[in-house]
Amino acid sequence: MPTIHGWEALVILAVVLIVFGVGKLPQVGGALGRGLREFRRGKSGLIEDVLEEDEDEVEEKPKRKKPAAKKKTATKKTTKKLAEGKTKKK
Repeated sequence: MPTIHGWEALVILAVVLIVFGVGKLPQVGGALGRGLREFRRGKSGLIEDVLEEDEDEVEEKPKRKKPAAKKKTATKKTTKKLAEGKTKKK
């Protein structure tokens, strides 16, 4: 991840001063700080919710049971054969 070095920070600061002016700089900084704080709170809240759901899934997860045997269903062919009496009896 790229980092901001000394000259880059000075250039960014100069551009911000030119765009917003000295009077608005504290308001912009405060709004930026509040936005970052709210973002971090939301991120940590989301992580906690996901972890809680994960724990609930692990606790409620039942042991696997063997699948039930599939029932054979009658198709058109078998129904027709039954009607004609051509099927084998078990």
